[in-house]
Amino acid sequence: MSLQGKRILLIITGGIAAYKMNHLVRDFIKKDAEVKVVLTPSAENFVSKLTLSTLSKNEVLTDFYRENGSWNNHVELALWADLILIAPCTANTLAKIVHGQCDNLAIAAYMSAKCPVFIAPAMDLDMYAHPSTKQNLELAEDFGHTIIPAEYGELASGLTGQGRLAEPETILKTVEDHFNKNYSQNLKGKTVLITAGPTYEAIDPVRYIGNHSSGKMGFSLAEEAAKRGAKVILVSGPSSQKTSNPEIALHRVTSAKEMFDEVFKHYENVDIAIASAAVADYAPKEVASEKIKKNDDTLVIELVKNPDILKTMGERKHRQFLVGFALETQNEEENAKGKLEKKNLDMIVLNSLRDEGAGFKNDTNKIHIITMHENREFALKSKDDVAKDIMNFIEEKTLK
Repeated sequence: MSLQGKRILLIITGGIAAYKMNHLVRDFIKKDAEVKVVLTPSAENFVSKLTLSTLSKNEVLTDFYRENGSWNNHVELALWADLILIAPCTANTLAKIVHGQCDNLAIAAYMSAKCPVFIAPAMDLDMYAHPSTKQNLELAEDFGHTIIPAEYGELASGLTGQGRLAEPETILKTVEDHFNKNYSQNLKGKTVLITAGPTYEAIDPVRYIGNHSSGKMGFSLAEEAAKRGAKVILVSGPSSQKTSNPEIALHRVTSAKEMFDEVFKHYENVDIAIASAAVADYAPKEVASEKIKKNDDTLVIELVKNPDILKTMGERKHRQFLVGFALETQNEEENAKGKLEKKNLDMIVLNSLRDEGAGFKNDTNKIHIITMHENREFALKSKDDVAKDIMNFIEEKTLK
């Protein structure tokens, strides 16, 4: 599931890291969550109400009373929320939370909460390490609240240490994981092999042939499969994408040949294999040992075919459910169906570069899922949500 329809009350307190909440609010909205924002009085020194109200599509509140004499009902705010997130949480607000010092709208809303409360502290390293802060964080946990620990890094004081607000993507994932804790564990006991990213084929020590694949789709699929209980083997070409999920064994490679070798170290023992990597079809026949100098107006490089990883997976398939990807620019469905049959696949995921928002580099994708008997089309979605659609389809076909 996604954050669609989830109601998040974000309480922002007066720390320099408050500026990061603009990005977090935007990310929550992109995940289809509903967001309301309350600022402590000092938070207004660090963030703009106009920016946050524009991003959240809701009025940003800071005080109990409006200029017309009406009041902001803190109880209604708290009861509206499915989750309250306090980020960044300063030492001052943390102390108020655990000792019941209710002197502003934010604390009043917090103290009226009947939903889960998540706290992301941020402060200078000595403040974070102070015994009172440690004790207050322990008290907050005793209340049943979830602490999103501060991270190690450069701080506003110029010092380096623990106290830095967890990155917005970490906070987002923690909130998502909370709502997904009752996630289907239908893939428990299954092993899923996924390939991701591009491959780089060396021309000389500094140049290569490659493509624009970011690896986002493959990494999203790996995270989704792991959430469903699978043990995941992720073989990725050069990509900036990362994972910290302990259920995902990440193997990084560079070339198609390296990816081929790594895939077939594991393929025999997997239940599901998803080949989402954009593997280079050709590689230079000869790789120069030194950088090629720019001496002539033209340069001829002889290319040879790389091993066809997906075709070989199809040939060696005995019990695996095998999924391929097809990125096409013309005759999309015809070409995808041909690949499905030729490479002995159980299903193929088609995306067209003619669909705006699909393909390489984007955070979104628009797909068709094609089998020998079905052609199912999906709307443009985030790659995380596309991964859910793909894994739902795989479960539908493999768990009958």
